[in-house]
Amino acid sequence: MKILIVDDHTVVRDGVRRLVEVLPDTEIAEAESPSEALAAFRRFRPDVVVLDINLKNGSGLDALRRLRADDPKARVVVFSMYSDIVYAVSAQRDGALGYVSKSAPSDELLVAIEKAFEGLAYVDAETAAMMAEHESHGGGARDLSRRELQILHMLGEGKSLADIAEGLGVAYKTIANTSTRMKEKLGVERTSDLVRFALETKGGRMLGRENP
Repeated sequence: MKILIVDDHTVVRDGVRRLVEVLPDTEIAEAESPSEALAAFRRFRPDVVVLDINLKNGSGLDALRRLRADDPKARVVVFSMYSDIVYAVSAQRDGALGYVSKSAPSDELLVAIEKAFEGLAYVDAETAAMMAEHESHGGGARDLSRRELQILHMLGEGKSLADIAEGLGVAYKTIANTSTRMKEKLGVERTSDLVRFALETKGGRMLGRENP
């Protein structure tokens, strides 16, 4: 199995390398930025890519889209410090087969890699439980309305809720209430989480369809 490890921290790459070396007949390559990842992918043609979301000089989700654009059959496992539902959903929609939080037991990453090698999906147990619970309450990242996506984009541009209210010509309370609904839908607690998600997903444009 040929595995490409993409992470901007040497210690993490070393840890993943030691972990996957227990798998039989493995070849391993490494990269630490989206551009390096794409170059290594084209050169090495790995069976599975282990990809972090936070990368040097770019986003792992952007790297995921670039890898999938280069080869729609690319098998990618996102290995992230985030256990937020929104990142797992976004990674899946961008074509990742696996999603494993770095807080999950190490054997879950091995399972995800082996599943991806077989073309099968896998999400670590904790994140999967969170996703199931959230969906059971009727929430989900895909439920953002057009206006909510617009606000998410503006948050990603660094605007405050007050700035957004002024820019859209509505009351601050309206934007604050909308922000609360967005957090409920996306399964996050703080406005800073919305900002972080907006930055990682290019202002929410990759969430899928926009509701009217």
